[in-house]
Order: sequence, then C-alpha cells, then structure tokens
Amino acid sequence: MVELLLLRHGIAEERGTGRPDAERALTEQGRRRTRAVAERLVALGLGGTEAVSSPLVRAVETAEIASQAGLLAPGGSPAFRIDAALAPGGDPGPLIRAFQARAADQSRQLGFPPRLVLVGHEPDLGDLAARLLGAPCGTIALKKAGVALLSLASGAGHGSGFAQLRLLAGPKQLLAS
Repeated sequence: MVELLLLRHGIAEERGTGRPDAERALTEQGRRRTRAVAERLVALGLGGTEAVSSPLVRAVETAEIASQAGLLAPGGSPAFRIDAALAPGGDPGPLIRAFQARAADQSRQLGFPPRLVLVGHEPDLGDLAARLLGAPCGTIALKKAGVALLSLASGAGHGSGFAQLRLLAGPKQLLAS
C-alpha cells in the first residue's frame, strides 16, 4: 500500500495583475498560511517519502515552504522535484504508477506506507482524488493550502475506485485549536 498526500498551493496573487498565470506568486498571507499548514501536517506525522510539484510559481513556492517545514521527503533525499504532469490539465497518472513501482519494497523497509506528496492546483487535484475514489469529477475540492490524503491499494492503477480517503481538510480545519 502507498499513500498520496495532495496539497493545493496557497493563496496566490489575483489574476489580472499583469503577470502570466504561471508566474503568479503566493501572497504574504498565502506564505504564512501554507507554512502553518505544513508545520501542522508534520506534527501529525504526514510527511512524504517523495514529493513532486507543479512548475507554476505558486506551487513551487508552496513546495519550498513545505520542504522547509520538513513535510517533503525527510531523511536527506532531495526535497521535491518539479514535473509538468502537475501543471493545470496535466496527467499525474504516470507519476503515481512510477511511485507505486518504486515503493513496492520500501514499505517493508520503512515500517509505514510510502507517501507521495503532490503539490498542484484545482480542479486537477480534486478531480484526481475523485477519480481514484471512484467518485464523479467535481465531487472533491481542495481549498487553497488544503490537503487530501488517500491510501492506494497494492497494485492499484490510476483507475477509479482503488483508493480510500483518509483525510480531506482545509487550512481552517487543520489549524483549529
């Protein structure tokens, strides 16, 4: 079994600021909230063994903050890599299948399920979660800096109905006292 932690980028600059969409950065509030969420996820023991980010600036900044907080790939491995498969409209299926293949032996060595953290965008992450759960697209949505944690059955592909939803939370729920 492997797990996926889907992390949506934090609050970003509004569209129409004169920058191309791919270059919109996190706002100061977005950086603060993302840091707090990442620290909370670390405290909950939800760090990843591998992490991949969308190449868009706001997602890369989110991944950098999460990495600094210790959420992404602890233990000396590179914190995260960037892959166009997580850009809006991309297909993360090959990333997930490759992780599952690498992780087959890892879980016995680690003593816990290997976890892939994907940092990206909506509606793509929500639709990915829905597809893996066998639910209609549009039924799951992640808030900015929100997360979904899914367990994938051993040998499960990128098809539908092979996952179990373990957590779906926005920043307000994660940061509530």
